[in-house]
Amino acid sequence: MSVSSALLSRRVAGGSCRLWCVIPSPRPLIHVRSASVAEPGRRRSNEEQLWEAAGYLPFTRARIGPFFQENPVLKNPFVEDALLRGYLKRHIPQEVILSDLCAFGEHVAKEVDGWGRECEVNPPRLVHFDPWGRRVDHIVTSHAWKRMKDLSAQEGIVAIGYERSFGEWSRVYQMSKLYLFSPSSGLYTCPLAMTDGAAKVIQSLGVSWPVEDAYSRLTTRHPERFWTSGQWMTERQGGSDVGNGTETVAVPQTDGSYKLHGFKWFTSATDADMTLTLARVQDKTGATIPGSKGLSLFYAEVSRDEDGRLRGIEVQRLKDKLGTRQMPTAELLLDGLPARRLSEEGRGVSSIANMLTITRIHNSVSAAAAMRRVLQLARDYATRRTAFGKLLKDHPLHMQTLARMEVESRGAFLLVMDVCRLLGREESGVATEHDAHLLRLLTPVVKLYTGKQAVAVVSEGLESFGGQGYIEDTGLPGILRDAQVLSIWEGTTNVLSLDVLRCVARSSGMVLHAYFSHTKSLLAGASSVSSLAPAVTAVGGALCELEEFVQVAATRAPSYLELAARDLAYSLARIYTGALLIDHACWKGASPSDTYAALRWCEQDLCPVARNQRRGHYDSNTSLDAALVFDQSIQDV
Repeated sequence: MSVSSALLSRRVAGGSCRLWCVIPSPRPLIHVRSASVAEPGRRRSNEEQLWEAAGYLPFTRARIGPFFQENPVLKNPFVEDALLRGYLKRHIPQEVILSDLCAFGEHVAKEVDGWGRECEVNPPRLVHFDPWGRRVDHIVTSHAWKRMKDLSAQEGIVAIGYERSFGEWSRVYQMSKLYLFSPSSGLYTCPLAMTDGAAKVIQSLGVSWPVEDAYSRLTTRHPERFWTSGQWMTERQGGSDVGNGTETVAVPQTDGSYKLHGFKWFTSATDADMTLTLARVQDKTGATIPGSKGLSLFYAEVSRDEDGRLRGIEVQRLKDKLGTRQMPTAELLLDGLPARRLSEEGRGVSSIANMLTITRIHNSVSAAAAMRRVLQLARDYATRRTAFGKLLKDHPLHMQTLARMEVESRGAFLLVMDVCRLLGREESGVATEHDAHLLRLLTPVVKLYTGKQAVAVVSEGLESFGGQGYIEDTGLPGILRDAQVLSIWEGTTNVLSLDVLRCVARSSGMVLHAYFSHTKSLLAGASSVSSLAPAVTAVGGALCELEEFVQVAATRAPSYLELAARDLAYSLARIYTGALLIDHACWKGASPSDTYAALRWCEQDLCPVARNQRRGHYDSNTSLDAALVFDQSIQDV
């Protein structure tokens, strides 16, 4: 007997006066319980038990319904990235590289990404004292964090850049691997950036005692020997202004070494094996030289004595950060830390410059990688999520939004890789003076611009998942939190914009000459491609506007350019990126999507500095900006 017949029979037999409507239809019955049915303490009726037994009460007790949204699936990020594959096939079509990156991408998707999630849910913690009261300052990290270190060595994520097996393209190969690794690395890319930077500094100063062994450890592929390095620069007055903010002093010892005393307010990757840091050498009276001229660069190993105490270091606390929680960042008191001076006295800032170049490039790679990862997941989700009767991929507005994100992601990738190309040429000894100028100018530009792009694209990416993009255990919000550091670490947007101006001034404008010359050469290569004509016209016009701005700005007071610095940096980035997209769309292996991306990129305002110059933004009285910001007047009601 069917459940409906049974229910009807019971009603008739019992003389019930309740009206039941039995519809002879193959569709399943739907029973909606009223609030009174769910009253606590009331026994379930026989009728309800029959309905439940037949499966018509899907939300009763522990039943939460039959629908579960499929989650986005991370597939091999190398196989899924047409632009990366195309770029490599164009510039370094080495089968060994393509095979290595494909295999690594599979490892990232199948296993490493899970380690990264473990780093997120098991962040580092600080144990100040052992059970018997001895101070140990032990930073406890997850097992996955330690596995990331071994993996980084085995895969040569630092080593590739120093082995130089592929000549001037070795850095592009290295950074391509980092690009695949970064979003799944649980932020282990941060200590890798400083490790790479430290190796670069040591190499530039000369690989000799006392850092010869350290250099070999920083650049090895053997996990048991591999070291990571810290970069302990920031103090309580510091930030980017290390010249005026560094209070740490170096006390000379009779054996030629030093002991460092000071307070480092922000030390990333505090569990590193060694560090580079700045300090002021004290003379016999205890005096130091103020400003940048008094800073020297020091090398120190992080070690423990026989009692398990850190030598010359006390960890005050771990930082409670918005993002990058996977990585231990701490406040450190240096109290007699043994160290060796690497630079000449007073040459610390210039000696550390190479480290900043490397870490800024790493930062930019991570920014481009974050954009690509959120897009990859959003693209997969669009094939799994149905809304308003069809899959997200079949909603034109949704695809338009993802396409805009894709254009930004592609532009960031090509800009980053071009800077890596220039770095590789410089390190291989084949760079021209023109290349050197371009690298100097573009390093702060690529860092500041991609950092901002990443926050915007990742934020839009989270929105593409709807409410799930805001739920912590999906892992998606962490991508945005971690992206926010990219515009802050190693120089904020404004600081780097001013660095662009210093770069122009110190080169007597030669960096801009190199920029204009190379951008024009990229456009010239596309002059005969009719499908790209609108993009070529747009970039060419913006380049002319930029040249005109530079000519006018050269006649104005320094304050004029300072106000324009941020817009100038954005203009440099957008115009150059447009030229790179056009150039990539011209090679024989380019796809229609490469052309479309170039056209879409060049539809935006490529030269905001020229637009705002015409509006008089840099002529206005800056006191009006301050008055607006600090306006606290009470208006009469």
